[in-house]
Amino acid sequence: MKIGILGGAGYTGGELIRLLINHPQAEIVFVNSESNAGNLVAEVHEGLYGDTDLRFTDKMPFSEVDVLFFCFGHGKSRQFLQEHEVPADVRIIDLAQDFRLAAEGNDFVYGLPEINRGKIAGARHVANPGCFATCIQLGLLPAAGMGLLTHDVTVNAITGSTGAGQKPGATTHFSWRADNMSIYKPFTHQHVPEIRQSLAQVQGGLDAGIDFIPYRGNFTRGIFATEVVRTEAPIEEIVEGYKAFYKDEPFTHYVDRQIDMKQAVNTNKCLVHCEKFGDKLLVTSCIDNLLKGAVGQAVENMNIMFGVEESEGLRLKPSAF
Repeated sequence: MKIGILGGAGYTGGELIRLLINHPQAEIVFVNSESNAGNLVAEVHEGLYGDTDLRFTDKMPFSEVDVLFFCFGHGKSRQFLQEHEVPADVRIIDLAQDFRLAAEGNDFVYGLPEINRGKIAGARHVANPGCFATCIQLGLLPAAGMGLLTHDVTVNAITGSTGAGQKPGATTHFSWRADNMSIYKPFTHQHVPEIRQSLAQVQGGLDAGIDFIPYRGNFTRGIFATEVVRTEAPIEEIVEGYKAFYKDEPFTHYVDRQIDMKQAVNTNKCLVHCEKFGDKLLVTSCIDNLLKGAVGQAVENMNIMFGVEESEGLRLKPSAF
């Protein structure tokens, strides 16, 4: 698989390059970044020193690649496609939010393999899910499959600073972020519509609200989410349903004991656990926001699109500490 990367200077670009240079069936043809053209990739993504001699380029030789990864900021993917003609036989995986919601004229398949694997396999264009959306959906989809989402769902999730991107900002500055915690976009986060879209797809409709409050954490990577669902269903049936839903998944796993975020960080895994308190089902889910929440899932989608083993290049191990 010959690959072009657009917008390769940010956190997602660096993580994507790290995965692809170690993927046995992938070859990076070019990494585009106008501001860094001519510079070594390792001079920007310093963790890649000794791993690659790739250089950024301002060229975009679309005819030389099989697939393009869009690592743009939100809103730029749609603009790029309006201004550039990408050959019809070149597949696109977009990591921005521009094409995640179904709409007339939108041929992008929503790239959550756990529910759309068959559609992804035949897709020319895939919209990679958002990081919060991935973690929260994977926590709730089995409940949706059992028809349990009949009341408003309360969701709280905390993310690391890399979720805000590489460009420095007031809330990513070390002096502000360290030993601190805050909420942002309560009830209005941009990932809620795609979460609702997938839950409705699996449940056959969704009238319940998704009351989501996101938190900024004082760590660099990872997402840990809690989802509270009101249901009278017994915990034994719920756990059986969760295990059945994910029994054949290579990266999403139901865990019988309480989970913690470090078990998923630096991997492409999502871990899920359920507990019951009266009529309240507490689901916890966690991922690495840059991997299963972004480029790990994007590579997973690429593998599916090209008929490669889904886990190829993605068997990553978490740190012991």
